[in-house]
Amino acid sequence: MAEMKKIISVLAALFLALLCGVSVFADTGESYTYDYWKNVKESPSAFELEQVIDSSNLNGASFGSVDDVCSSADGRFFVADKTAGRVYVFDSKGNLLQSIKAIKSSDGKIVITENGNQLILNGCEGLFMDEKTNELYIANTGGMQVVVLDGKTYAFKRLIEKPENMAGATEFKPSKVAVDHSGRIYLVVQSSYEGIIELNSDGSFSRYFGVNVPKVNLVDYFWKSIASDKQKQKMSKIYAPAFNNVAIDGEGFVMAVTYDLAAEDVVFRLNSAGKNVLREEGSVPVVGDIRSYDGTQSQFVDIAVTDYGTYAVIDKAKGRIFLYNFDGELLNVFGGMGDLKGQFKNPTSIAWLGDKLVVSDGTLNSIYIFAPTDFGNAVLKGSEAYYHGKWDEALGYFKEAVRLNANYEPAYSAIGKNYLMKNEYRQAMYYFKLGNNRIFYSKAFNGYRNIVLKKYFYIPAAIMLLLIAGIVYSEIRFFQEKRRQYR
Repeated sequence: MAEMKKIISVLAALFLALLCGVSVFADTGESYTYDYWKNVKESPSAFELEQVIDSSNLNGASFGSVDDVCSSADGRFFVADKTAGRVYVFDSKGNLLQSIKAIKSSDGKIVITENGNQLILNGCEGLFMDEKTNELYIANTGGMQVVVLDGKTYAFKRLIEKPENMAGATEFKPSKVAVDHSGRIYLVVQSSYEGIIELNSDGSFSRYFGVNVPKVNLVDYFWKSIASDKQKQKMSKIYAPAFNNVAIDGEGFVMAVTYDLAAEDVVFRLNSAGKNVLREEGSVPVVGDIRSYDGTQSQFVDIAVTDYGTYAVIDKAKGRIFLYNFDGELLNVFGGMGDLKGQFKNPTSIAWLGDKLVVSDGTLNSIYIFAPTDFGNAVLKGSEAYYHGKWDEALGYFKEAVRLNANYEPAYSAIGKNYLMKNEYRQAMYYFKLGNNRIFYSKAFNGYRNIVLKKYFYIPAAIMLLLIAGIVYSEIRFFQEKRRQYR
């Protein structure tokens, strides 16, 4: 009887999943992706847990909280501890190199600010390593400032406080920070509806950048369109949703995320005008899970982007990591909430460490380092080679991805793109069909059609000439007959 109840429960769960159009698989900690029809498809995981770093790695100290991570090109990674007001520096193997609390000058003395106080980290929430200038930026939120240190010695370089020319109502409490290739500084202030604060390289205020557009409620819009001025004053105002994190991609574009459910977009690639130019050429939009068993919507808390445009975003609602390529195609989803190996309780940030991913968990106060699997390595290396125009190299990697997962549509689409870039249109059409990529199939078809028309142009041209000649001949004969009749 007990076994019968178990069977009935399993069948009921499967029925509910099918009724909702969702695979049960999407709400487990397994790895998956979506096909063209927006069905969840099982996939090998692109990453696997390699190492866990917690308070046992701090030489007797302990994390108060883990709020942000960033990395450097030489393999170091940095952890912001808001509760303790510290920044920890680790090498690529997870060994503690430095613990930063009091900011010191190059001669080892604690820096004294203009008001006579020691410069000490207070509630730091964000980090960014600028490889171009070799500087570490710390968003010292509690101190309402950005502290800039030397990237090697961690000695004090300069302090960025609220600019005198800063406009708007946003309080200068930087939570996240990023610096582009031109030295412009971008600051995220939690709950700010005016956008990202953009500062010039000297710390002066430039503008608010990339306002986040809220979703339009058609009912509210209708009532406001017919309301009087007095009625509009009493109606609740709609503010732009706040950004939650910011990054810089390899081309210098600002990438950002928001987990405000009122936002129209949740992932942004902002051009110099602040317009979202994120590419979304995949079969599903860049919104995280498009189907969910319990109806929970993905909420992206952080984004990490490679130099070749592949980016990872972390979902704080379900602890999943979504991997997208430059074109916005979903490459892989892995992770999840729970107590199993590689799962999270409260993911707070994510960063690339070479080809690895570093993820922080604010509840467990731990850092997780994920290394690419064979499948993940093929996908990442193929995406990198394709981005840099190395078509043959990319082709090999994507064929390896297909070998490891024969149902992996993004790889078929990527193989098609490689053939398309080499003007091998017929082969491209074949793989685009396997990958259900209708947009690029049309492009390949147009190229193939042009080749066929050029190759066999003489046939329709000859037919056309014969038709023209026939028409001309018939007209000549017609007029000749007319002349004979009038003679």
